[in-house]
Amino acid sequence: MRFIHILVCLFTLVVFAEASNEGCIQCHTDESILQMLVNPPKLERVLGVNPAGEMPPSKTDAYFRRYLVDRSILNKDPHFENGCVFCHKGDAKSIDQESAHKGVVKRPSADLKLCGNCHDDIAKIYSSSLHYNLAGFLDKITKRFSKDEDRLFKDKVFGQSCKSCHASCGDCHVSSPSVKGMRRGFIDGHRFVKKDESKTCAVCHGGRIYPEYIGKLSGTPDIHFQKGMGCTDCHKKGQMHGSGNSYTNKDETKDKPRCNDCHKTGGEPKVISRLAHSKHEGKVSCYGCHVHAAYSNCYDCHDGNASSSKPSFILGVNPIDRKSLTTLRALPIERNTFAKYGIKMEKFDEIPDYRAAPVHSIRKSTDRTRSCDICHINKKDFLTRGSLLKNGSRANEKLIFNMAPLDIN
Repeated sequence: MRFIHILVCLFTLVVFAEASNEGCIQCHTDESILQMLVNPPKLERVLGVNPAGEMPPSKTDAYFRRYLVDRSILNKDPHFENGCVFCHKGDAKSIDQESAHKGVVKRPSADLKLCGNCHDDIAKIYSSSLHYNLAGFLDKITKRFSKDEDRLFKDKVFGQSCKSCHASCGDCHVSSPSVKGMRRGFIDGHRFVKKDESKTCAVCHGGRIYPEYIGKLSGTPDIHFQKGMGCTDCHKKGQMHGSGNSYTNKDETKDKPRCNDCHKTGGEPKVISRLAHSKHEGKVSCYGCHVHAAYSNCYDCHDGNASSSKPSFILGVNPIDRKSLTTLRALPIERNTFAKYGIKMEKFDEIPDYRAAPVHSIRKSTDRTRSCDICHINKKDFLTRGSLLKNGSRANEKLIFNMAPLDIN
């Protein structure tokens, strides 16, 4: 029966293909055909992902739907006016799966010139965006390398594995790979959308940031999410696309959202709040007091073993300015992370294994805002010599914060 079904489908496909001269549409708008032709990929670990840069689907029997196109949008969206092959190449006239996909480009927008045909102003700006070029990741990691190791990393690792995670236009506006079972494949049947935060933000930032924001990890969402705010209420389009300026990492960017963009100090209705903010300004980040719960920290991600994650709360010196206390997040890196590539990381001890963490788990009232003793007497969750990562960078010791005596004057 299955063989007969296939023959019927292929016969139907031939008829439609001849009529429309677009075989791509006939397959990709028909669930029954896709279900027969699409097989889920096998998971092969390469720094946590398979060679295509995609995570395996959560439900293998529904994997084919990631390629399903909604036929109703084809005559409404100008992106489809020139047919599928304009962006994806391949042979639209062929009804043979292998020959039809010969030369197919899976991620057309990886070449920004394609989108730049119509969106030239945005494409030019986006080419220098850290979302696109991953310069920030490259800058941070290569500070641990010698010059020879830097060249080896760029040749053997970055281009083959790390760079596969960069976000092209289509990864935000059309589709994106699956991460930990969150939405995958085409956004709403291959529609071109301005935003879909459960896809455009959550898929790439779904390991820590988005689950923290919606309360999936702690059980209590960030107050901004609870008030109905989405990612782009703070992270504006200009930040996503870039400013046209080139930065080596995100710490240098000028357009990051800051808490005091909305929450000005000095006008708080309660005297105790005004006093607390004035005393801590420039000394403690907003996250240091207003993150309400333990957040995810990842370990062992790149040492050749399975990664592990556990909730913890870490307070220490801000590695960016060294003058204030803030929440820290452990970096998933080990001394032998890239050993199999011949990279020993000769400067490993020059860079801390923690970074300043803008944890998206904010509440107005937390244990730390209710009691000074938690920090000034108990020193709860402060980074100490005893809690430092084992066999970690020697630079980690510089992040231990020496709490000053409580100033009651």
